[in-house]
Amino acid sequence: MREKPDTAVENIHPATSPSISVIIPAYNAAQCIGETLESVFAQTCKDFEIIVVNDGSPDTQELERALAPYMERIRYLKQENSGPAGARNTAILQSSAPFVAFVDSDDLWLPRYLAEQMRAFNENPQLDLVYCDALLFGDSPLDGRSFMQQNPSAGEATFENLLTEQCTIITSCTVARRASLIAAGLFDENFYHSEDFDLWLRLAFGGGRIGYQTQVLAKHRIHDASLGSDVRRLIEGELKVHKKLMNTLPLSSSQIEMVERQVKLRQAELDLENGKQQFLARDYGEAAKSLERANDFYRSRKLRFAHFILRTAPGALRHMYGVWHWILKRRLKSSSVRSKKMNDKQKEVSGRKPCVELQDS
Repeated sequence: MREKPDTAVENIHPATSPSISVIIPAYNAAQCIGETLESVFAQTCKDFEIIVVNDGSPDTQELERALAPYMERIRYLKQENSGPAGARNTAILQSSAPFVAFVDSDDLWLPRYLAEQMRAFNENPQLDLVYCDALLFGDSPLDGRSFMQQNPSAGEATFENLLTEQCTIITSCTVARRASLIAAGLFDENFYHSEDFDLWLRLAFGGGRIGYQTQVLAKHRIHDASLGSDVRRLIEGELKVHKKLMNTLPLSSSQIEMVERQVKLRQAELDLENGKQQFLARDYGEAAKSLERANDFYRSRKLRFAHFILRTAPGALRHMYGVWHWILKRRLKSSSVRSKKMNDKQKEVSGRKPCVELQDS
């Protein structure tokens, strides 16, 4: 962990100490960051400061033009590029607020986000981190669905449930105690992907208490054009995290077995995703090899059939895939429309869903 960030401090506006530091890493963020900042300033809870970290962004001139209307209301830091982990760590170490709230430069918060997240801490002061649900939006068939509809959190957010993805956290939906993150070792700057997954696991393993709310309190932007590459980078990042866990944490025998199962699962998922991308690139030979490796884990009749067709009649498989993909997109779009209507109705209903908390063991 760095003791002191090597950062150029562009502007600081000292005031009474806020309770929350809102942390926004910025890299190629000029297009969306204004909308993100507006969503933060629209919070009903006003006890916060905003720290924007320019992480060596190539669009610095455009970014600073986008930030110009807000400069008197934010702390703006610049540093050489060190990735999202380094940018967040810089802001955490520059902050003095007891709580930190992360939001990516293209995500948004609903007006009561901070108020509801802090309410969870007030109701259970033993919590170290709270996360919530988010509405997905952007250039994707998933637009209009919530993240927890796709990846529901179930049970307590323990190390084991985080590892097996029974509980999955969006970083833009988290508020945490600053001291707890520092005690856990902050974000690992060696990771450019899954750095958040790594920190949440270390926090939970060390006894940190994580709670969540099923309320939709944020909006998480997704980009359909990059989903394939994002999936592969995410899986590769998680595999690196699993390797780090095995090498650095004093895991029990049952936890070691759990990590090993996850490694096999995620490697099979990576082989499957690689096979799909190779298939779409018409590299049928490599696609068949990837599919075969994936099915060594899945033992699926469907994959075995797809592998056979890929070997014997790849053109027919490509046609079938196109039809299936078209049907899937239509189903997701229809489901998203229904989800939007349900979310609109839920906004009219008063009351909150409870925060699910870790219990004393």
